[in-house]
Amino acid sequence: MMMDASVPQTASVGASGPCCGLVGQSAALRHVLRQLELVASMDSTVLVIGETGTGKELVANAVHQQSTRRGQAFVPVNCAAIPPTLLESELFGHERGAFTGAHARRAGRFELAHDGTLFLDEIGELPLTVQPRLLRALQERRFERLGSSRTVHANVRFVVATNRDLAIMCADGAFREDLFYRLNVFPILLPPLRERRDDIPLLVHHFVAQFASKMNRGIRVISNGTMSILQDHEWPGNVRELQNVIERAVILADGPELKLEPLALSALARPVARAGVYRSLDEVNRAHIVEVLRSTRGVVAGPHGAAARLGLKRSTLLYRMKKLGVRSAAPGSWHDETVAARADAVSTASERRRSEANLKRPTPLRALRYIASAAIPDDSA
Repeated sequence: MMMDASVPQTASVGASGPCCGLVGQSAALRHVLRQLELVASMDSTVLVIGETGTGKELVANAVHQQSTRRGQAFVPVNCAAIPPTLLESELFGHERGAFTGAHARRAGRFELAHDGTLFLDEIGELPLTVQPRLLRALQERRFERLGSSRTVHANVRFVVATNRDLAIMCADGAFREDLFYRLNVFPILLPPLRERRDDIPLLVHHFVAQFASKMNRGIRVISNGTMSILQDHEWPGNVRELQNVIERAVILADGPELKLEPLALSALARPVARAGVYRSLDEVNRAHIVEVLRSTRGVVAGPHGAAARLGLKRSTLLYRMKKLGVRSAAPGSWHDETVAARADAVSTASERRRSEANLKRPTPLRALRYIASAAIPDDSA
C-alpha cells in the first residue's frame, strides 16, 4: 500500500497552510499555537524553551509577525555564535575608538530593533559579564554604547530562546536569578518531535512537497514501511533532523517513490519502542539521583555524599531533588527534607569535631610556653 505524498497536510490555527512554518495537528502543537496567539499581540517578553531543532526561531518569528510590530524589524541574535569578547559590542554598539579596531561608530542590535522585536537565541550562553547590562536594557529600555556616556533609548520587544534549564543554571551560579525572572514572563515550551509522533507523517509530506518542487523531482508516493521507520525513530535532532533526512532522500530519488538511502535506513531502523517504553530525561535523572542517594544512605553533603559523587553543589542537588520529586533515597527511606537534615547534621558534626580537635591541639603560644618551662630548671629540685 502506498501513501499519496503530493499534498502536504498542515496545521491551520489562525492561518491557511503551515502556521508560521509550524506543521502538525497534534494536541501538543495546538497548545503551543494557542499560547502563541494569546501573547503575540501583547508587548510582554516571551521565553521559548525547547530542545535543539524544535523550531524556536520559527515561534519567535511568529510572535513578531502576529504582533503590532510586524511592519518593523525582526532582529535575531545567536548568543552562542558570537565570541564573548564581541557580544557586548554586538548587542549595544560602540563608538569610534572604543577599543582596538573600532574605526567608526556602530549601532548595536538593540538600536537596529527599535520599534521592532529583538530575538536572543541561546540566551543560556550569555556570559555573566554581559547579563547585568541586558537586565538594565530589559527593565529600562535604555543603554549606552561602548565608549560613550550618552544613554540611548530603544523601544524593543524581547523574545528569547534556550535549550537549557535556566533555573538550574541559576542554582549553579551560571545565570543571574534577577535576569531569569525578568525573562520568564510568558514561557512557551516546545515539545520534542518524539512527543508528537502523530505530526511526523504531516511533516514528511510537507518536506517532500517542498524539496520535490525545489529540485524538480516527481515524488508521488511513500511506502508504509518507510513511513513506519520514520515514525519509530526517536529523532534526537527533532524536526531539523527529519528535514535533513527527507532532503537527502529527495536528492537521491530516481523515481516516483521516496526511498531512504542505506546509511539513513540503518541509522533509523534501529529497534525503537513506542512512546511509553522510553523514559523521559527527568525520569532518568530522578532514577540516577535516587540510586546515588541509596549508595550514600541518604547523605547529601560531605566528601562522600551524593552531591560530591554527582559532581554537584549541595544546594544544586537539593534543588533538583525538589524539582524531580525525590522524596526518598529508597522506598520507605528518608524524605528529602530528612536527607537534607542528615547532611546538615553530618556536616555540623564534622565541623564540631574539627573545632574540638583544634582546641586540644597546642597553639603556637602554648607550645612556646611549654618549651620555655622545660628549659628553665626547677629551683625546688
